[in-house]
This record gives sequence, C-alpha cells and structure tokens, in this order.
Amino acid sequence: MNMGWVVPAIAVVIAVYLIVVFNRLVRQRNVVREGWSGIDVQLKRRTDLVPNLVETVKGYASHERSLFEEITSRRAASVAASDVGAQGNAERALSGSLGKLMAVAEDYPDLKANQNFLELQKELSEIEDHIQMARRYYNGAVRNLNISIQSFPDVIVARMLGFHEEPFFELERRSEAAAPQVGFPGGRA
Repeated sequence: MNMGWVVPAIAVVIAVYLIVVFNRLVRQRNVVREGWSGIDVQLKRRTDLVPNLVETVKGYASHERSLFEEITSRRAASVAASDVGAQGNAERALSGSLGKLMAVAEDYPDLKANQNFLELQKELSEIEDHIQMARRYYNGAVRNLNISIQSFPDVIVARMLGFHEEPFFELERRSEAAAPQVGFPGGRA
C-alpha cells in the first residue's frame, strides 16, 4: 500500500479547514461592523435631534439652564466617543439627561401641546426604537463572532490570524437593569 498520498491529503484537509474558518470569521467580523454602522447611524440621528429638542423646551423652561448645559455636554461626549464602551457610557448619560428633559416638559402644559415639541418627541421615540433594534442586531452579530473565536479548535485559528472578541453594546448597566426592591413600611419585604 502506497502511503505517499496520505501526507499531502492531510495537508490539503488542514488547508481547506483553515480557509473555511478564516472565511467564516471574516464574514462574522463584517456583520459586526455592519451592525455597529447601524447603531452609529441611529445615534447620530438622535444627537442631531437633541439641539432642536433643547431649543424647543428652552422657550418654555428658560430657568432649567443647568439641565440644558448638561445635555449639551453629554451630547458632545456622545459625538466624541471613540469605541463601543465609551459610546455606551456616553449614551447612558445622554439618555438620562433626555429623560430629565422630558420630565421637565411635563411641568409645562403649553409645551406638551406644542406641535413642534410633539413631533420632536415622536421622532425621538422612533429613533430610540431603531437604536434598540440596531443594538439587538449588533449584539447578536457580536455573540456569533465571539462564540466562533472562543470555540475549540477555531480559537487556535482565530488567535493565529489576529481575530479578537468584540464588546457588546450595552445601554444599561446590569445593576441599573435589575428589578427594583419594593418594601412596605411595617410589613414584610
């Protein structure tokens, strides 16, 4: 029996395996990049909307100057964020400030009835929905890539070729997302 063909056959199988793994990792990395692009577009839409929203509320609630400065500062931080983690922190802060702005708007019945404000509020709500959808898509793509990169034997190929895990985009800290504790005075918790 001639064993001269076994070594080249094994080499071909290994080469084909490496090519398949490499192509799958490249495809998954590109899906992650596409997912981040979708989030980035929605975040830019939201940061572009913020000045209009602030200006509309300013006309009614001019004494809320510190809140307007806070929102402007947090919007700038969001625009300047350079990576997924920094963007998540900046977006959490901006979302909190926008929540305060909406709470302030509740105190002004004329503002709540203002057509421009209502349109901006509706658009902001739609953008938030789009951000959530884009975030789910991105995080799903990251999950798939990270599983591939962390699974044996693909982990060997991934490390050898310079692939690395990508971070999830989280807008809520785990401790903030936990269910609130409710207690009743004088009763059982």
